[in-house]
Amino acid sequence: MSSTTIRDIDEQLKARLRGEAAQHGRSLGVEARDSLRAALSTESIDLQRNLAESIRSRIEPLGGIDLELPPRDGFGKEWTSAHDRS
Repeated sequence: MSSTTIRDIDEQLKARLRGEAAQHGRSLGVEARDSLRAALSTESIDLQRNLAESIRSRIEPLGGIDLELPPRDGFGKEWTSAHDRS
């Protein structure tokens, strides 16, 4: 395996990572590798879905409502542009 050094990590982020490592009984390095692995595997799943699927997956569990749509006046009539009228 290779080694990587990450410089200029925000102190709050480092403290949070250290706290997670302590909570899981692991070293800082093991916790960092596991966090990176989890973040990247989640991202690859998200990249495979399109925007509509992502929105639907967040909204669908909340339920829905039935909307009463107003009638469409002029639906099916021939449309003309402003250029055609002159």
